[in-house]
Amino acid sequence: MGQIILASASPRRKELLEQIGLEVEICPAKGEEVISKSAPEEVVMELSEQKTTEVAAMVKTYESGHGELMTPQDILVIGADTVVACDDTILGKPKDEADAKRMLTLLSGRKHAVYTGVTFVFLDKNGRAGAHTFYEKTEVTMKPLSEPEIDRYVATGEPMDKAGAYGIQGKCAIYIEGIEGDYNNVVGLPVARIYKELQKLGIDPYLW
Repeated sequence: MGQIILASASPRRKELLEQIGLEVEICPAKGEEVISKSAPEEVVMELSEQKTTEVAAMVKTYESGHGELMTPQDILVIGADTVVACDDTILGKPKDEADAKRMLTLLSGRKHAVYTGVTFVFLDKNGRAGAHTFYEKTEVTMKPLSEPEIDRYVATGEPMDKAGAYGIQGKCAIYIEGIEGDYNNVVGLPVARIYKELQKLGIDPYLW
């Protein structure tokens, strides 16, 4: 059996993978995020690649120029990044409470999109590597929020470590009017798409 490493400290992502029966080890990326893209789907893929590549390099020698998927593999590193996009504005995690209030005010009464980029890096016992990256998009509609509602929600502290300053699986659930697409993608990891992409690559994570 191989090893699955999650290149994220997010407890939500770990719980989602464990929810579908996968055992993972946590090894979060620590490097500085460098964004050179502007479209949200490109940004999340770029950041997920950076995180996963960094962790893979810490695990074994990672040959970033190796584009082919090598099998059989010993280690699968999964990295992800999520952003919220409203019109042309990309929203990551808020810097402080004022930033969280700004984001929630922007999202109030509107439809926005949640993008999660996911990267797989496969490492075999010889350190040879292959990588695969994709993204998932989900559209979410939030009800109009009053200023007291925003203040009360921000005061819970829940928005501070979440893209777009809200957690759909938490206290913000009462403010969500509709969702189009994968709910788990908004939580932080599109597990159904992950399984589908692994299948396309000929990988069964339950036999890893």
